[in-house]
Amino acid sequence: MNGRKLFIHWKTNVFAWLLLLPSLAFLFLFTFYPIAKTLRLSLFQADLATPQPSYIGADNYVHIMQDPVFHKVMANNLWFALGTVPISIALAIVMAVFANKVLRGTAFLRVAFFYPTLIPMIAAANVWLFIYTPQYGLLSRVTSWIGMSADINWLGSPQYVMWSLIVMVIWKEAGYFMIFYLAGLQNIAPELYESAQVDGVGPWTVFRKITFPLLMPTTLFVMIIALTNSFKLVDHLLIMTKGGPNNASSLLLYYIYETAFGFWDQGLASTLTVIMIAVLLLLAALNFLGMDRKIHYR
Repeated sequence: MNGRKLFIHWKTNVFAWLLLLPSLAFLFLFTFYPIAKTLRLSLFQADLATPQPSYIGADNYVHIMQDPVFHKVMANNLWFALGTVPISIALAIVMAVFANKVLRGTAFLRVAFFYPTLIPMIAAANVWLFIYTPQYGLLSRVTSWIGMSADINWLGSPQYVMWSLIVMVIWKEAGYFMIFYLAGLQNIAPELYESAQVDGVGPWTVFRKITFPLLMPTTLFVMIIALTNSFKLVDHLLIMTKGGPNNASSLLLYYIYETAFGFWDQGLASTLTVIMIAVLLLLAALNFLGMDRKIHYR
């Protein structure tokens, strides 16, 4: 009898692993293997001067830490994340609450909020490139109409370029995050709001004490997605600024792309990739550790 149970248990496990095998194969081929290959290549000099990669240990990491362009790019990326993540999340919550309560035109309102997400980043970048065009762009026309200068080069000035990109990305991503918050709002029991209404609790208190705490699992998920997006966006830079002027708008992933396919330094690009993965893992871990106590799953 015990042998039969052991056979059934073994047969069930084998069948389960066979079902998982295709996914595990794809995970290994397109995730674990590239990560291992990148880690290994980061310890080699692999550029146009070396036909065969040569082992140099941690020299690439030392070079990166002493590179002023890398420091500027990292500062740009942190500033970009600080500018886009909180505002995108806050705007997504506001749009979700509004779209969840409106009685008429609900479908139209949700589509209008979500529509920027459907536009490919390349197309969105071209639209905003026209908006930011000095003198002839929409923003220059508006500033001229209100009495300001129409000659401001929004994408060509180190003073304005990062703010311009932040505004464009917030417009692009807020509707995407709104969908998650809308799903979270619809999972909150209506009885909680009915009890608060009976007790005469104000709307702001209801949001602070009921809505927002129950949306914390969604907020944690959206926060990690938003932070990841802030480090992996690169399409708009190719169209709008190419990292300029003077690396004022260059972000980490664009710097990796430029190093790998502009300067053909695969070793240094692998080193930058490893650093980016480490930064994202650190930020994700800090999010989990910092927000876990504030999360209500029930």
